[in-house]
Amino acid sequence: MTTVDIPAGWPATEEEARAVQDELRVRVLLDETGPPPGTGRVTGVDVAYDDERDVVAAAAVVLDAASLDVVAEATAVGRISFPYVPGLLAFREIPTVLAALDALPVPPGLVVCDGYGLAHPRRFGLASHLGVVTGLPTIGVAKNPFTFTYDAPDAPRGASSPLLAGAEEVGRALRTRQDVKPVFVSVGHRTTLETACAHTLALTPRFRLPETTRRADALCRRALREATGGP
Repeated sequence: MTTVDIPAGWPATEEEARAVQDELRVRVLLDETGPPPGTGRVTGVDVAYDDERDVVAAAAVVLDAASLDVVAEATAVGRISFPYVPGLLAFREIPTVLAALDALPVPPGLVVCDGYGLAHPRRFGLASHLGVVTGLPTIGVAKNPFTFTYDAPDAPRGASSPLLAGAEEVGRALRTRQDVKPVFVSVGHRTTLETACAHTLALTPRFRLPETTRRADALCRRALREATGGP
């Protein structure tokens, strides 16, 4: 497990964080298709918090994209680096997530975040932020639509509908299990929405959420328990 300090010069106010988002957002690449689904490696990242103890734990779990077997995993623990502000959650998570990715013994390939990319009020959620600072292709697969609207997709697995900010499509509501609530997919960096949805379906052979997210969620929760002595 890697221990993480808050980086020097890390934003301390909402104004500073939004200025960083504005600076980095212009570097998001939307003209690459990204790696084909079911090939190479794909990595899930997730975090768990203990706000009372001011601790955050991050996990990165690398899967073989074809078999979905675990190839490698790493964790990192540090202090919470930013207060809870909707739309600025990446600033609470990025330092420990980067440390977990850096600790992996193999290249991560495509990174799947439990959250948002372009489906974000400032079009720069965690998946986009992480993609820009690492240069990796990234997507966001979220459990809820945040502030955006959508029509329910048809019932079968694989059905989708636009996730909308007014008339702008910022992602897709994607049905990964028949008659089960959809997940909400958005591009992070260096891929397309169609590819992001195809990856999400490839990563959900049995459950609503991607295997990357399920594995990373379990691992970061375990790392947090070990770091804090919690239940």
